[in-house]
Amino acid sequence: MNPSALARRQIGLLCLAQALLYTNNVTLIAVNGLAGLALAPSPLWATLPISTHIVGSAVATVPASLAMGRWGRRAGFMFGAAMGLVGTALATAGVLSGSFALLCLGTVFTGVFNAFWQYLRFAAADVAEAYDRSLKERAIAWVLAGGIAGGIVGPEMSKLTRELLPASFAGTYAALAVFALIGLAVASQVQIPQSGGAVSGPARPLRQVLAQPALIVAVLVGAISYGAMNLLMTATPLAMQVCGFGYPQAADVIKWHVIAMFAPGFFTGALIRRHGTQPLMLAGCLLMFSAIGVAHAGLSYWHFWGALLLLGLGWNLMFVGATTLLTTTYRPAEKARVQGINDLVVFLTMITSSAASGALVSTAGWLDLNLFAAPAVALAVAAVLWLLAQQRRQALAT
Repeated sequence: MNPSALARRQIGLLCLAQALLYTNNVTLIAVNGLAGLALAPSPLWATLPISTHIVGSAVATVPASLAMGRWGRRAGFMFGAAMGLVGTALATAGVLSGSFALLCLGTVFTGVFNAFWQYLRFAAADVAEAYDRSLKERAIAWVLAGGIAGGIVGPEMSKLTRELLPASFAGTYAALAVFALIGLAVASQVQIPQSGGAVSGPARPLRQVLAQPALIVAVLVGAISYGAMNLLMTATPLAMQVCGFGYPQAADVIKWHVIAMFAPGFFTGALIRRHGTQPLMLAGCLLMFSAIGVAHAGLSYWHFWGALLLLGLGWNLMFVGATTLLTTTYRPAEKARVQGINDLVVFLTMITSSAASGALVSTAGWLDLNLFAAPAVALAVAAVLWLLAQQRRQALAT
């Protein structure tokens, strides 16, 4: 098999893994808040199972990167899937027994699963480096596009399973345990040559690496894309319930949001190769502003649907652009630390936004909640423009 065919086979496996990851993540987004609302001592704590999921991700993200740097991507992905299996089993037991604490503990373990599998996009870059470097931008975007399947399967599966067991959503968590088991089997087939992820060559001091303007902007835009998106997406099922919409309608909005998050992946890589990362990130910011405007304009089903669709599109352009930019800022020996720090910042931002989401939707309401995302998106625009100015200055100086 020629190198390009080998690369495409491994990228295909990573796409399948991404689909399984987002079946898990999208379902948890749709049900964690509602299951939390049913079990929490106060509505203000309803989104805590979402926050504990992200806490698990944040705590594990740097160790996950370092572990995969030492033992390889396959071992890391298999361990992550095993943690997903443990977490969904605990969450099932928590819902069945009416234990809010056990539900939250289970979502900590699903967060660990997410932390390890968030590196699928970097594994795609490793595959391209090992087999066919011309595929690098497209490989990252293609693997992220695998989330489309999860966006469709997750909400539909949750509709079918939420009343399958005596307690609402217990069957959904149990079904996610099956998906984690399938993920374990898929991860066992991933093969990335050591040269694709080897820690080799000289490494610069970490302070010097982190001081690069491109790295600063990549981390900042990546974190803001996830933080702003998470703030709005986490609150959506709760806000729609308050507005009188049923769970199937909320699940459909989340489904189309996730499709919008990943569908552009089929052409985002080509856009980056043609126009560069900075214009793409700026376009993503404009879409984010549009999402905030639509969400603030009304409370109909179509306002929710349109806002979440634009939010997903904006996230894709910002996050794929930021991820691609980040891969240009480190040497092989620096990769594990930089990727780990990047994802730690992303998850810390998500913890803040998810924790704030439940309180804001309960106090400020859905319409005003959306406005809290606008300053962060404006900061992302300023950061990208600053990087463009820095690059122009360097070009004129040479």
